[in-house]
Amino acid sequence: MSSSAILSRVGTLIGRYVIEHKLGEGGMGTVYLARSRGGRAVAVKVARPELASDPSFRERFRAEVAAARRVGGFHTAQVVDADPEAEAPWLATAYIPGPTLSGLLAAQGSMGEAALRSLGAALAEALEAIHACGLVHRDLKPGNIVMAPDGPRVLDFGIARALESTRLTATGSAFGTPGYLAPEQALGEEVTGAADVFALGAVLVAAAGGRPFGDGTPMGLMYRSVHEAPDLATVPEGLRELVGRCLAKNPAERPTPDEILDVLGAGAGAGAGAGAGAGAGAGAGTGVVAVDVRPMPVDVRPMPVDVRPMAVDAVPPSNPAPPTPADALPTQTAAVQDAVPVPVPAPVLHPATLVVPPQPSAPPLPGPEFVAADPNSGIAVDASGVSLHLFGEEADFVWAEIGAVRYERLRRGRVLRVAVTLHDGSVYDCEVDGRRAARVDEWILRLDPVLARYLPA
Repeated sequence: MSSSAILSRVGTLIGRYVIEHKLGEGGMGTVYLARSRGGRAVAVKVARPELASDPSFRERFRAEVAAARRVGGFHTAQVVDADPEAEAPWLATAYIPGPTLSGLLAAQGSMGEAALRSLGAALAEALEAIHACGLVHRDLKPGNIVMAPDGPRVLDFGIARALESTRLTATGSAFGTPGYLAPEQALGEEVTGAADVFALGAVLVAAAGGRPFGDGTPMGLMYRSVHEAPDLATVPEGLRELVGRCLAKNPAERPTPDEILDVLGAGAGAGAGAGAGAGAGAGAGTGVVAVDVRPMPVDVRPMPVDVRPMAVDAVPPSNPAPPTPADALPTQTAAVQDAVPVPVPAPVLHPATLVVPPQPSAPPLPGPEFVAADPNSGIAVDASGVSLHLFGEEADFVWAEIGAVRYERLRRGRVLRVAVTLHDGSVYDCEVDGRRAARVDEWILRLDPVLARYLPA
C-alpha cells in the first residue's frame, strides 16, 4: 500500500475502530493502531486483497478467530473483535506495550538462567492456554513475543492456520520460520502442539545467545532441524536437559507445556519482563509493540531468500524508545550508505467532525521510496524498511533490525544486487535484472538518497 493510500485511511473506521496510523505490514496484510469508541487502543489487522478474495481463507479465518477468542491466560494478546465477512476481513487484538523479545535481545544481549526460566515458564503457560482451545500457534519465535512490563505475551495465535489453508501455500511448502520450525513442519507432516514446544526450545536457545541449528539458507536450517542435533552450547547447564527434550526430533519425546511448568514453574516469577536482558539498562523503560507477525509460506525447494514474517516495533504513546547508540551497530564497510537524521513529521489531524482520544504518536508522512523489479524478483525500500521478493516469496526487514545495506552492479552493470545485513550478522540478498546498464544507473541514483534517509546510523 502506498504512503498516500495509508494516509487516506487515517481518521476512518475499520468496524467500530478509528484508525490513527499504520503500524506495519506482514503476511496477513496491513496493521493499524486504532481506537475503540471508549478510547482503548487496539491493533487492527486488515487482510491483503488476495486473501480477501480466497474463499478458503475466509472459511478458515472465521473458524480460527472463533477459537482464538476463547484463549485466555496471562501470556497472550487477547482477540477483542473481528469481521471475517467484511470486504477486507480484519482482526483486532489488544495493543500490548513492550519490546519484542528479538528487539530486547538485540538491545541488551542474552539472558541469564533466572530470566530464561521465567521466560520458558511464561511461554509454556501461554502455549497451555492456546492448546486448550484446540489451536496450534505454528510460528512461535522471538519476533512473536512481546516483553510487556508484566511478563511475556505471545502474539497472533490462531491465524497461521487460516493463512496456511490459502492458495498462497503450495504443495511442497512448509509454513513457519526456519530455525524454529519443527521437523514435522519441515517435512509437511501433521502438526500438533508438540511443534510449538519445539519452537519454545529454539526460542530459549536464542534468548541464551545461541542458534540451535546455526545460520544459513532456509533449506539448510530445515535440513539440520530434521537431521542434526541442536547446538545447546550457550544454554546454562541447569536448563540444557529440558531444552534438549523440547528440541527432540520425535514429537512424542517432547515434554508438554504442563511438564515444562513442572520443571520451570518454581521460582520463575521474575526476570522475564521487558528489562530481563543481560545488559542492565540498555533498553530499560522502552515501550513498543510487535504487530502482524504472521508467517509466510517457505518453499522447501532451494531458494536464496529467507522468508520470514515481519514484526514491527511501534513507539507507544508516552514513552518513546531511545535511539540505538551508533557504537552498538555493526561496523559499516565501503559502499554501505550512511544515514542522515530524519525530521520529525507533523501530525495528520482527524476530520473536524470526528471526536476521538488524542493520538499516541504522529502518523508517518510520505517519504522517498525505491522500487526496482524484473519478472522474477524485486527490491523495495521505504520508511518501514527493506523488502526482497523472489519468485513470489517475500522477505521483509524493518530498519530496527538492519545494520547495513550494500549494493553492487553485476553482469556488465546490467544487474543490481542489494544485500541486507542484520544486527545478528545474517545477510540476505536479491538481484534485479535491469537489462541495460543505463537503467541500473538510474536505479542507483534513486536508491542512494532513500538509503541515506532511512538507514540507521
